[in-house]
Amino acid sequence: MRDALRQTLQEKPFQIDAWVVLPEYIHAVWTLPVGDDDYSGRWRLIKSRFSHQVAKADNLTHNAKGEYQIWQRRFWEHTIRDDNDFSKHVDYIHYNPVKHGYVAQVRDWQYSTFHRYVKQGLYTADWGGYYEIGQWYGGE
Repeated sequence: MRDALRQTLQEKPFQIDAWVVLPEYIHAVWTLPVGDDDYSGRWRLIKSRFSHQVAKADNLTHNAKGEYQIWQRRFWEHTIRDDNDFSKHVDYIHYNPVKHGYVAQVRDWQYSTFHRYVKQGLYTADWGGYYEIGQWYGGE
């Protein structure tokens, strides 16, 4: 995934504001260059590059349409309206591994920009609290 992302960033630059990779999907907030709204092209490149790498490693075959069945075809796009909307989406992305039960604390999920936010002082390391046997403790 990192290689596919790096190659795409070189070819079609954009800023990754928030990102989390989960087993079944990816959530991201991106800022594209002014005048460029090609989210679809970037996702297509990332998915295609990743799929080809995985297909080679795992010896996958194509479906009837000549595609590897790793990704769903579509994605959900939302234009951020303001700072509050941005903050809510970033929080949602970072909290997703806890929400889906992959980890008890946000900081325990390594495939996330959460750690960058902690280093920048935008979150504390214990942000989001934690779950224990269905109980919520602390955090926001």
